[in-house]
Amino acid sequence: MNPVDSFSMEAFRADIEIENPAAPGRRVTISSIAVDTRSPSTWLPAADLASLGVEPVKVRRFQLTDGRVLERRVGSARIHASGTSTFDDVVFAEAGDAIVLGARSLSGLNVRVDPMRQELVDAGPAPAAAAA
Repeated sequence: MNPVDSFSMEAFRADIEIENPAAPGRRVTISSIAVDTRSPSTWLPAADLASLGVEPVKVRRFQLTDGRVLERRVGSARIHASGTSTFDDVVFAEAGDAIVLGARSLSGLNVRVDPMRQELVDAGPAPAAAAA
């Protein structure tokens, strides 16, 4: 399911902060963002990204569940949530697009969804390759 259409029924909401990695220090809070493990990408309001000076570096194509294809700008941001942070490519969401914290950002934050408590929790030790 594409975050532009809607978010998963399994999703819940959380508060995050975003920051421009090129100008650290100032953050914008995104309250009650949809957390969706089935959406690979994180979609953030274009106006909030622009207010921090986050620059788009590319344009990506996304396919909606109805088959339509759209293009959106993508840039890099630092995402803060649940006492940790990560850097990720984020989509500049436009009017009508869902605002979503996606799976790639969740992985970078090393958090998982606790469906019983409806919150993000530490995912524990990250898997690593064994020494040869």
